Amino acid sequence: MRTIYICTDSVTGIYSGIYDAWKQAVVNRQEGCGIALKGQVEQELFCEYTEVEEDLKKAAAVDRLIRKNMGEKARRDLYYALLTEDPEKGNAVLGTMFAARSLPDSRKIMEHLSHPMVEKVFELSRAAGGEAHNYKGFLRFRELENGVLYAAIRPKAQVLPCLAPHFADRLPKENWMIHDRHHGQFAVHEAGKKWVLLQQDPEEKLEIRFQVSDAERQYARLWKGFCRAITIEERRNPACQLQHLPLRYRSEMTEFLAEEFPGVVR
Repeated sequence: MRTIYICTDSVTGIYSGIYDAWKQAVVNRQEGCGIALKGQVEQELFCEYTEVEEDLKKAAAVDRLIRKNMGEKARRDLYYALLTEDPEKGNAVLGTMFAARSLPDSRKIMEHLSHPMVEKVFELSRAAGGEAHNYKGFLRFRELENGVLYAAIRPKAQVLPCLAPHFADRLPKENWMIHDRHHGQFAVHEAGKKWVLLQQDPEEKLEIRFQVSDAERQYARLWKGFCRAITIEERRNPACQLQHLPLRYRSEMTEFLAEEFPGVVR
């Protein structure tokens, strides 16, 4: 009988499920286990389903296990893979951990791309890392009337944990907030302090309406005017532009908004 551990779609939740699966497979020597995400479970025959609650201690124990035996590079790849929306990411991470146990040097696990689970983790990690890298350049802050810098994004992966340290390092003396509208998450940074990650209640309908400052409107007009001024119509190449700046990144970028810069951020 195969045991499937159902957990919430978060790093803490999946690591909690991996903790129980690892204990069953390695400590108790009972083979046959897997990870499924709440709301994405497809019932299979000859499987036993167990729901796992998020547990910070379990998640921390798994993180320490990965860091000690697989190294920082593998730890980063596994973490980035769990930020994606792939429903099989939990199984891919667990399978990669099992595969590492069979190697003389488990720290070289990410070099074994012939293993399907390792290849899956590599692809997911690259996708999340690439999206986070793009947003570091494409994200646009807007100054609100109260002086807070606000930015909205719509990423495929949950990239806020990757973006927040980057901007906290570059804007340490600013109050800013990045809103992931797709996943209902907020990265909030108070000047001179550490950033925090907040999760919106999925059952709560939240409508955000912020008034941007007069200075923000003025600088937005100047920026849009600068972008128009440096444009050479004869050398316009939409296909090439799409390769460097896909359409899905443009909905929140100042230079691609309507001609009249909106005074309200929704």
